[in-house]
Amino acid sequence: MKAHLIKAACEVITDQKMLVNVISRRVRQLAFGHRPLVACPPGTGLADVALTEVIEGKLTYESTLGAKETDEVKTVVPFPAKEATRKKAA
Repeated sequence: MKAHLIKAACEVITDQKMLVNVISRRVRQLAFGHRPLVACPPGTGLADVALTEVIEGKLTYESTLGAKETDEVKTVVPFPAKEATRKKAA
């Protein structure tokens, strides 16, 4: 990663922890074969591509922290529990 890209991305996403999460998720997507949203020269690292996307405004995030529960933001549904199996009488 290049230091000047990190500084420029920190100006767009000021929360450092959120920036790390956004960049790491995007790097994972790029590693799985997703196409970059910006034109970068060949040989550019995946993290540099993700940072460039943030700097150019192509990649943003939306925080749901503190959002009231509405139809858009739904509660987490608990994983269904296993039903108790009965042993059959012999």
